[in-house]
Amino acid sequence: MSVETKTLSKLISEIFWREGFTLATAESCTAGNVAAIITAIPGSSRFYKGGVVAYANEVKEELLHVKKETLDTHGAVSEETVVEMVYGAMETLHADYAVATSGIAGPGGGTPDKPVGTIWVAAGTKGKVLTAKLSDDEGREKNIQTATAKTLQLLLELCQKQENEE
Repeated sequence: MSVETKTLSKLISEIFWREGFTLATAESCTAGNVAAIITAIPGSSRFYKGGVVAYANEVKEELLHVKKETLDTHGAVSEETVVEMVYGAMETLHADYAVATSGIAGPGGGTPDKPVGTIWVAAGTKGKVLTAKLSDDEGREKNIQTATAKTLQLLLELCQKQENEE
């Protein structure tokens, strides 16, 4: 775990403990890495509900309620898909917040439209989802680390915005 992801996870944990929020994860290309970083902080069981690693589209559809039409129209690696993954994870796992990742970590699998390194990440709560697209290919391991860190950054940003609005 990098210093950056450890720091982000600790800050997120503090907010979730203080506010009593719950969290779920829906991961494709990061394969549970976000969940591992979150749960590396002692006490995460107070707020972390669980996660779904959804590599296959049918898992995205059946467990995370991503519409087949969304996958057919935009693909698994799209902003639309990660937004639906966030809402599906909140519903399936009964959580206040969720994060989602979907992308092409590499080294293979890329296309001209979606080359290796194309990754969409999202963090959301009811009525609000923040998304980001990553597009640099720095190798599989670094792509996963970068997507994990960006996902945690979005979640922290969202939590801080929600706190300031209350």
